[in-house]
Amino acid sequence: MQVLLRRSEFRQDIHCPVCGQGFRLYWELASSPERATMRSIVLGELGDHHSPEQGGETTAEAHPFDLFRLPGWTGSPKFTRTAMLAGPSRRIPSEISKVVMISRQRQER
Repeated sequence: MQVLLRRSEFRQDIHCPVCGQGFRLYWELASSPERATMRSIVLGELGDHHSPEQGGETTAEAHPFDLFRLPGWTGSPKFTRTAMLAGPSRRIPSEISKVVMISRQRQER
């Protein structure tokens, strides 16, 4: 089971144990015991975002700004039910693609 997370300043389901950033959780259908287990896994992975291997950032900047999944998935997203929650775009755009998209929009005007 995976969980989708999104940063939130208002309604927060979970907080990073290192920086305190709040997140909304979007669950697949699961039982309460599964959710409790997954909550522990998610807390551990949120803390790992601050590890020296990930850059050692101690603020909320260590976490992705956009919607993201935990735990990480290495298979094809079409095989997870959470792919439907993520919307039509299943690819997380890189910083480069964001710049290209902005540049294209400016050229079209």
